Amino acid sequence: MAEKIISPGVFTNEIDQTFLPAAVADIGAVLIGPTQKGPAGIPTVVTSFSDFQAKFGDAFNAGVNDKATKVQFLTSHAAEEYLKNSNTLTVVRIMADGTQGVSRATAPITASMIQPNVSAATASISSSFTLETLADGSIMNNSLGTSGKNGLNTSGSKHNVRYEISSVNNNKGTFTLLIRAGNDSHKRKQILETYNNVSMDPNSTNYLSKVIGDQRLNLKTDGTTKYLSMTGSYPNASRYVRVSAVSTPTIDFLDENGNIRESGTLQKARGIHNSITGSLPKVGSGSVNGGFSGGTDGHFGFDALGNMNGDSAAAGVGLAGAGNFYEDIAGSDSQGFDPTTAADGLDAYTNALDLIANQDEYDVNLVLLPGIIGSLHATITSKAIDVCEDRGDCFAIIDPVAYNSTLTAVTTQAATRDSNFAAMYWPWVKVPDSQVGTQRWVPPSVVLGGIYAFNDKVAHPWFAPAGLNRGGITTAIQAERKLTQGNRDDLYDSNVNPIATFPGQGVTVFGQKTLQKKSSALDRINVRRLLIRVKKFIASSSRFLVFEQNTAATRRRFLGIVNPFLENVQSQSGLSAFRVVMDETNNTPDTIDRNQLVGQLFLQPTRTAEFIVLDFTIQPTGASFPE
Repeated sequence: MAEKIISPGVFTNEIDQTFLPAAVADIGAVLIGPTQKGPAGIPTVVTSFSDFQAKFGDAFNAGVNDKATKVQFLTSHAAEEYLKNSNTLTVVRIMADGTQGVSRATAPITASMIQPNVSAATASISSSFTLETLADGSIMNNSLGTSGKNGLNTSGSKHNVRYEISSVNNNKGTFTLLIRAGNDSHKRKQILETYNNVSMDPNSTNYLSKVIGDQRLNLKTDGTTKYLSMTGSYPNASRYVRVSAVSTPTIDFLDENGNIRESGTLQKARGIHNSITGSLPKVGSGSVNGGFSGGTDGHFGFDALGNMNGDSAAAGVGLAGAGNFYEDIAGSDSQGFDPTTAADGLDAYTNALDLIANQDEYDVNLVLLPGIIGSLHATITSKAIDVCEDRGDCFAIIDPVAYNSTLTAVTTQAATRDSNFAAMYWPWVKVPDSQVGTQRWVPPSVVLGGIYAFNDKVAHPWFAPAGLNRGGITTAIQAERKLTQGNRDDLYDSNVNPIATFPGQGVTVFGQKTLQKKSSALDRINVRRLLIRVKKFIASSSRFLVFEQNTAATRRRFLGIVNPFLENVQSQSGLSAFRVVMDETNNTPDTIDRNQLVGQLFLQPTRTAEFIVLDFTIQPTGASFPE
């Protein structure tokens, strides 16, 4: 109740603006699939396609640094399409077995480099440190050839790395560690990173783990809950490697000035160990080169025609002949993985979806699974829809069938699921592969993420991502099938959104139905995405009310936030009408005693004009047109 003012005076009011939440953040999609490199199983945000390429690679190199042998994962295509119109994309790289295998290299620390005054018996003791690549899998491997210190690589490419140890200072117990490009040469080094005066002493400011970093996120399981847990003590400073293990000298190896302590009787008098349990890296004639090895990427084999074959022994053959790739997706072979087998791709995808299910940790509004087909990989697509439904704040785009399927197969697949948190599109489309210089048939989800991002960029989530204004697939060269009006009717009646081809207007998304079978407002994508946006804002705003006093003042503060937001949505054609109730009518004494704050939102979404009816009447000559 407003204060009643009777006599003249000056009156002040405090308005707490700090309660107001920040503007709605840019929320992006999550993209799950194999990539050339990058952290496995760890949701990672990228802000541009160049950022994606830096972290996850681009065209998969089948062993030869040759344009003709490069093929792209669908993940890369989908990322490129989406990031044309958005600057927020969460990527989860999958690998076989759901593992996080890395490439490792152990640098020798041998007796020959021990301080000369240490006895020969003591000098037989050796230790080491181990580096591992930040990019999981084998992409950063760099096996060494037989040329000794020159470190001739046998599997090097621009994505490979190696290390070099040089400039050993025995007096101070330090050395220089170089991270080099995997395809350089000893005479033409390409140095990526330099770490000078590195120490094996954990008390030193230049301790190896401190200057390079040793942290790693690992996938853990607590019952049925998947989560990421950090190991290591020091943030990763290197862009290429981390320290995974260090065998250090004794604590009294160095004095306070960083010099090696005296030996013999003086050591004994001071109570210092007369032996050193570690030593400096072996350098030989000036330097030592080491390559990384190990790690597993899953099965990336190609047959003689360049077709992906998960079990092929002919890995590295590359693209030759027909070069069919994406259109050959099968149940047990999608981009080199078997998404139907737990020991291969199934665990990898389900682990990723289990992580994304945590909406407090990962803020996403769209789930993309390029290469996963509803009719072939039902376990994964069903789980993706379940995750969206359980979260209540994101939407899944599902590819119903493989390349060259019938319309009947499409409608049959759509009938297997009833949900307003997912949508299907058909047919496939052909797009240019700019990195290889050819054209590819890709499933709809590869380009549909970009359509949704474009829709949100030029309009709002509550607008339909369809039609000539916002649904044009500008990168599409052609659709797999030119749909007739009858075809489009059959698809739309089955809740599948047609991808149509119109003369002079190109390939266009021409539908916006969810997979919900019951006719209601929620059988349309724009309405579901409107509610997703509203729910995210309400949840964010309501979080500030937890543990606040359940009073009329608190309720007014909430209404003062939500009502202007909904008014803005209404002004931007998202709502026809709305009403928010949070007062004594739904916050009764009994409700308050149960420590509950109750609010009710009544929303009338704006519906789209999908069917435009025009009545033409032929009038007799001289007749007037009625108003």
